[in-house]
Amino acid sequence: MRFGVDTGGTFTDLIVEDDGGELHMFKAATTPADPIRGVLDALKVAADGFGVTVKDLLGRSESFIYGTTHAINAIITGNVAKTAFVTTVGHPDVLTLREGGRTDPFDFTVPYPEPYVPRSLTFEAPGRIRADGSVQTPFDDAAMVAAIEAMKHKKVEAVAVCLLWSIVNPEHELRVGELLDRRLPNVPYTLSHRLNPTLREYRRASSSCIDASLKPMMAAYMERLTRDLRDNGLTGRALVVTSQGGVMDAAEVALKPIHLLNSGPSMAPISGRYFAEIDEGSDTAIIADTGGTTYDISLVSRGRIPWTRETWIGQPFRGHMTGFASVDVKSVGAGGGSIAWVDDGGMLHVGPKSAGAVPGPVCYGKGGTLPTVTDAAVVLGYIDPAFFLGGAITLDTDKARAAIEAHVAEPLGRSVEEAALAIIEVVTENMVQAIVDITVNQGIDPSRAVLVGGGGAAGINSVLIARRLDSPRLLIPEVGAALSAAGALMSDLTQSFHATRFCETRNFDFAAANDLLDKLKAQCRVFIAEQAASVVSSAIQISIEARYPEQVWEINVPLSLDHFAGPEDVAALERAFHQAHEEIFAISDAASSVEIVGWSAAAICRLHDQTTGTLAATAVDGPHERERQAYFPGYGHLVTQVRRFEAMKPGETVEGPAIIESAVTSVVLHPGSSAVRRPSGSLSISPGA
Repeated sequence: MRFGVDTGGTFTDLIVEDDGGELHMFKAATTPADPIRGVLDALKVAADGFGVTVKDLLGRSESFIYGTTHAINAIITGNVAKTAFVTTVGHPDVLTLREGGRTDPFDFTVPYPEPYVPRSLTFEAPGRIRADGSVQTPFDDAAMVAAIEAMKHKKVEAVAVCLLWSIVNPEHELRVGELLDRRLPNVPYTLSHRLNPTLREYRRASSSCIDASLKPMMAAYMERLTRDLRDNGLTGRALVVTSQGGVMDAAEVALKPIHLLNSGPSMAPISGRYFAEIDEGSDTAIIADTGGTTYDISLVSRGRIPWTRETWIGQPFRGHMTGFASVDVKSVGAGGGSIAWVDDGGMLHVGPKSAGAVPGPVCYGKGGTLPTVTDAAVVLGYIDPAFFLGGAITLDTDKARAAIEAHVAEPLGRSVEEAALAIIEVVTENMVQAIVDITVNQGIDPSRAVLVGGGGAAGINSVLIARRLDSPRLLIPEVGAALSAAGALMSDLTQSFHATRFCETRNFDFAAANDLLDKLKAQCRVFIAEQAASVVSSAIQISIEARYPEQVWEINVPLSLDHFAGPEDVAALERAFHQAHEEIFAISDAASSVEIVGWSAAAICRLHDQTTGTLAATAVDGPHERERQAYFPGYGHLVTQVRRFEAMKPGETVEGPAIIESAVTSVVLHPGSSAVRRPSGSLSISPGA
């Protein structure tokens, strides 16, 4: 058996793949104060479903794959280690000056953000490396020892080291590491040339500081997660999903916790790509994962999941750049638990504040008083209050109505149903704008992409989103309510290796390029050899960071070759770059040469044959078909057929208005839309006009 877990802000999702390859889906409430408790609760729900104990269930495990937002939440809440930053003498303001950008450069009411590590904990290392790797100023051990003693006096808990041009010659950074080992033996540290060997000092420094600040907490968290799973019977391998959409061993990722920043959201595009291909035959898709707190959007372009180094914790230029490669995911504060409120000017807003798991929406009856998207869906008849989570929770429609009436309907002078519909429409617009932003920035026309809806709340308004985007098809996988957890089971064990070396195609240095690629591939082969006992298949993927001459920023371009034999291979590289540039910016210069700045090789190890993505058949309690009143824009209340998701047969079609529901989701088909069930179990929906 294999287990995939995604800990969200409201629910912890668990997918269990049995020995026959079929999937079983379970949910439990997330416990924000102790996320591991929520994981064990989800395992208890699964064990009850299988009719065994948790120890018996985990005793059959081959692997346990975990996605978590614990690292990003720690940074947002400031629950990280007291971190010192070591930089080259004369450059103490790297984290303060950043890259100079501001979202609103003339809005001086917005204070300039504080650096990730304050100046009081910034130390300057003596010595200087030139850009060519030569030593301009020798390293001074005595001065560095004095700085380390000052760190000890200030009781620092972690150290980040980022020296100029250490990516060319790491001699001085390595010496700092040696001195830290001697003088601060129990304090973890991060050396930038090992973690993130890339150009641009701020990004490399920021990533090193973020990584170091997470090490004490995430090491303890990963150790406790593994220990608790072992104590509860886990016999298989404990793996964690990374920001790059792959998986790493829990013990390994604790050494480089920056890999965990987008751990949860990075899984959804993996499964979204799979379902878009098998159900719609499309290699271009928009994956929208609706959680209780956030709406996460990612893309699949030509079968490839784009990644970016332009990842910010918080708002761009006002937060902190990770400077680290990550699946390109845009998150907005719009989900099932997003709170609706009316401002002093009479304008309705939804989010970004969320009711979360505690207290949750008003209809949960756990103390919530402010109306949410879920409350609106209950009032509109989109969710059966007696069948939420298969009846595990009975929702209170009267409390939801009262909250919407008091906080939205009365201030707007609308009926409760009109106010509830307005909440759905506003959150839909927020989601649409987020999708437009990320698709246009990636050069994708949303009207030509399949929209894949994931998350338990996806079905509430995905038809409305697809209509606004003019999407040709909307896909709701049967495992869509746990799309990220399903993606965990489809992820491969990966490790990426990077190097920086400037090379121009016009005067291409074949020997230097091939020598660098050989070294990167050798690192990949060592990693693959270490995993040989558990690997089904493996591959090495090469990519470059390149630009046109005189451009400031690079773009990532995957290559289909790993060795340059002659001019035709260089020409193939140029064509790949021109095509990527055209897709992103709608322009290219086929006559121009290309400058390569960064080189990457990713070792990809498949640990298991591809999962089927199909849920195991389950008995359906109660009638397969019934009716209830639901409220639709432009129609008001309509008698609406209600179908059970799992009772629909492959090829069967349902016309809207209709609601297709299961224990974990409710898919609303507006009048004019229709849905057909695919062999995989997915609902393929024609949104209509």
